[in-house]
Amino acid sequence: MNNTILPVEKNEDYKGNVIDLTHEGLGVVKIDNYPIFIQGALPEEVVTFKVVKVGKSFAFGKLITTHKKSPHRVESADPIYFQTGTMPLQHLEYSEQLKFKQKQVQNILEKTAELPGELVEETLGMKNPLGYRNKAQVPVRKMKDKLETGFYRRNSHELIPMEDFKIQDPKIDEAIIIIRDILRQHGVKPYDEKRNIGNIKNIMVRRGYHTGEMMIVLVTRTAKLFPLSKILPAILEALPEVVSIIQNVNPKRTNKILGEQAIILHGEDSYTDHLMGFKFKISHRSFYQVNPAQAEVLYQKVLDYAGLTGGETVIDAYCGIGTISLSLAKKAKHVYGIEIVAEAIEDAKKNAELNEVENVTYQKGSAEEVMLEWSKEGKSADLVVVDPPRKGLDPQFIESTLALKPEKFIYVSCNPATLARDLKYLVEGGYTVEKVQPVDMFPQTTHVETVVLMSRVEK
Repeated sequence: MNNTILPVEKNEDYKGNVIDLTHEGLGVVKIDNYPIFIQGALPEEVVTFKVVKVGKSFAFGKLITTHKKSPHRVESADPIYFQTGTMPLQHLEYSEQLKFKQKQVQNILEKTAELPGELVEETLGMKNPLGYRNKAQVPVRKMKDKLETGFYRRNSHELIPMEDFKIQDPKIDEAIIIIRDILRQHGVKPYDEKRNIGNIKNIMVRRGYHTGEMMIVLVTRTAKLFPLSKILPAILEALPEVVSIIQNVNPKRTNKILGEQAIILHGEDSYTDHLMGFKFKISHRSFYQVNPAQAEVLYQKVLDYAGLTGGETVIDAYCGIGTISLSLAKKAKHVYGIEIVAEAIEDAKKNAELNEVENVTYQKGSAEEVMLEWSKEGKSADLVVVDPPRKGLDPQFIESTLALKPEKFIYVSCNPATLARDLKYLVEGGYTVEKVQPVDMFPQTTHVETVVLMSRVEK
């Protein structure tokens, strides 16, 4: 690469106008049409920045001085939340965060799916966009000869000690500090990633939004957790709301937090919470929406779009522990749920029983395989609801769904890029996009959840 042809040089300072935000929340400055991405900079600002990384098509800069500030800047922003990447939009006024997310969905739907941006409604936000997360997974490491909890610096495994995460339920933050201090007091060895020694790797805390019940998961390198006889009573005395303590054993050097082996140390492998008027039992591995207040907003939108009258057959693919299925079952003839995670399917069955819902059937398996099987059997459905992981839908799943020919298709997405890609295929397969509703499930971050209603075009 020849640096002389680029308009900026590494380690040099420049001044420029911020013209946009990237989908990752970085401010964009252009010099001779060459973009520089700057964390902490906002549109309408004039800034001085140092170029820290130079590429052929773009560079990254570090904000030095803000000469003219955006009217939408939040002054209470703390650099630690930029460093860890936990709140990349903390410096942007919340009403503007909602507009930013609407624009993200509009842009990608126009570009990839060739859909009109006007279809995208205003983002549904929260009254209080902090303290919403009902689940925390914090790494434990040794720092200055002391067991420490916090979060990794962005794109690294370097721990930054943190006590107040701002976006987590404050009771969860308190619990992590209490557990950290108990582990310190009893000399529990924190994990050393480089040497693969020490024991405690992560602390996971989950808390029921409506019930207040708490689950603690101690992720360890080995099955031995010493001195357990002192740690357990100390945790239970300090945190009386704890109903479940699990030791999850993960001996591998991996980015995956949970291992295969789980040891129940207290209670059972579940805690309860309420959502959409239903009671749910949630195990330590099961997916459950981390923002329950907004999950109700999201699921209500799914129900509104479904417009069920009582005679419909519904398929809920990627059903998890049955949160959407049970709400749909209340108004449908029958709901079929599909889920690949064995523990989640067990939870889903228990939750149907717990809530005395009989018109729902759960099947374990990958959504694409089960749908293929059902399409070959000639099964039919009036409505298919999907809530896939970030990678979106498998092409085989889309083909099988098109073969089933449901009148309505509702797509709940956590990734606008894969959503746009999949909508393009569904439109080509004979569906039309009726409504697109972004929901802010993760305030202060760049993530956006989207609910899309599609209906089949008669051909």
